[in-house]
Amino acid sequence: MAKARCGGAAAWAVAVAAAWVLLAAAVAEARSPAVRRVHRHLKRLNKPAVKSIESPDGDIIDCVHISHQPAFDHPLLKNHTIQFRPTYHPEGLYDDAKSSIGSNNAVEKPMLQMWHRNGRCPEGTVPIRRTKKDDLLRASSARRYGRKRHTAPNPLSVDPNMLSEGGHQHAIAYVEGDKYYGAKATINVWEPKIQQANEFSLSQLWILGGSFGEDLNSIEAGWQVSPDLYGDNNTRLFTYWTSDAYQATGCYNILCSGFIQINSEIAMGASIFPISNYAGSQYDISILIWKDPKEGNWWMQFGKEYVLGYWPSFLFSYLADSASMIEWGGEVVNSEPDGTHTSTQMGSGHFPEEGFGKASYFKNIQVVDSSNQLSAPKGVGTFTEQSNCYDVQNGNNGDWGTYFYYGGPGKNSNCP
Repeated sequence: MAKARCGGAAAWAVAVAAAWVLLAAAVAEARSPAVRRVHRHLKRLNKPAVKSIESPDGDIIDCVHISHQPAFDHPLLKNHTIQFRPTYHPEGLYDDAKSSIGSNNAVEKPMLQMWHRNGRCPEGTVPIRRTKKDDLLRASSARRYGRKRHTAPNPLSVDPNMLSEGGHQHAIAYVEGDKYYGAKATINVWEPKIQQANEFSLSQLWILGGSFGEDLNSIEAGWQVSPDLYGDNNTRLFTYWTSDAYQATGCYNILCSGFIQINSEIAMGASIFPISNYAGSQYDISILIWKDPKEGNWWMQFGKEYVLGYWPSFLFSYLADSASMIEWGGEVVNSEPDGTHTSTQMGSGHFPEEGFGKASYFKNIQVVDSSNQLSAPKGVGTFTEQSNCYDVQNGNNGDWGTYFYYGGPGKNSNCP
């Protein structure tokens, strides 16, 4: 019996020693500069919440008081007075997107994002997707988290070297040569397959100012699938902005200070629900971005009633005045895994000629002119780097106005 007691004591001592080793390792890790940086960054991004909602897809949506959102970390926004509604909406063709801010509409609101299944944020707060430690650890660095690495597509000057460097590829429609004060589109929503975690697929509109050099200004919004950014393959609403060609300014959603959200219903970066099915039900979203002619801020509206917020005009140089190009369409990252073209899909993963129910579309694309009028764009061009991988076909009719189908499967027998 004495031997058994001795053996038990030895085992206990080993267990205690192992626990101390683990504790020491945990303390050492917590003290490491990299871990401290991650925790500081998480504290900056995740503001104290009035209420938190767990989404069925695993996201946590924090309802943060409107005056405590990340935008106000910006030094030039310390004493900013929030503009709770735009002074003007654009007027014009297909204008069915009037805001219902402040209306006491008793009709049940549609479910547009997955987290709505488990609750809503109270008035006076904004919903913010909580950033987790794993999100930051997937990024190349905490500083690069939430930032793009590439410029907008430049249909006026194609660099053929990009095609052999695992670059970004596009299928877009665009207008240029005038002053633009906004753009609108209705985009159907898909869940494209992504081959590599470091690739993404998105569909968006770009509001562009300046040259395509290091001073490019861009405001972007649409839907995307980005495993690196979000840790899954869900289709998510997103925005982006930059004032220096994606170098040091701007970010996705509200992962840096800049965009001021006023809406308590829609969370940037949250999953969109439902999505389209091939040869089945089709679901689309409408996005409108325009410059308030009085205050000068760039506003974003989602759907017919959700005015989400604005980018203050001082964030930009060229866009402080107007945009010089508008683009609509799809973008993927082609990292050329195994030396061949990626099989990451754009849009539905099917080519434009398959048409409605099978191919992705943008319909009722419009621009806002200097008199704050929404109208059909003039002189629409199309552009794609490799049409046998991803293509675009535009058209016009009475129901859809100016529209185009776009997308493709990526790697196939004609796109090796």
